[in-house]
Amino acid sequence: MLDLEEGVSSPGVAMGQFADLRPEFATFAWRVLSLHMLTYFLVGLVAFLALDYRQAFETTELRYLMRPTSSPWVAAGPALQIFRGLLFAVILYPLASDLLRRTNSVLLLWSLFLGFAILGTAGPSPGSFEGIIYTKLPISLHLMGLPEVVLQTLLFSAGLVFWCRKPARWKNVASGIGVAVGCLMSIAGVLAARSM
Repeated sequence: MLDLEEGVSSPGVAMGQFADLRPEFATFAWRVLSLHMLTYFLVGLVAFLALDYRQAFETTELRYLMRPTSSPWVAAGPALQIFRGLLFAVILYPLASDLLRRTNSVLLLWSLFLGFAILGTAGPSPGSFEGIIYTKLPISLHLMGLPEVVLQTLLFSAGLVFWCRKPARWKNVASGIGVAVGCLMSIAGVLAARSM
């Protein structure tokens, strides 16, 4: 195996182009957490409106699996992604330096999400191989949510690589505002759902 630390070329790695792109953990965790929350919220909102999740969760077989969209838990979902974002940061941090130096970093990170978190899940979630094998959901319901998660993980992967390679204060400010707005909207949704 070739030693990447000494600048020796390896397939898929740009020599010296990106030295050590892995920032301190707190910085990396903020980038992962905020990008996950923002892409999750924005892509999820578009998918919710475009794919009519309300109707699907109330009238199809998904009603036995998914909470109704009027549930306070569904409204809390975007704000609760803080914990999932932190989990992603902890998992990705040991790999970050090597991953970010590769010329195909976005594709590599995205393929990890596609392989482990979407298609190859350990449990039978909708859209996964296990879900198709072990659940009674029709293929149409398995395919319904895939565009959302595929697009969200692609945007997250591209955003993380871009942010780590080209850090800027404005990205911290913009992501801070975005996370705050997303959390406030999530809290407002919970309050509205509880008053129903």
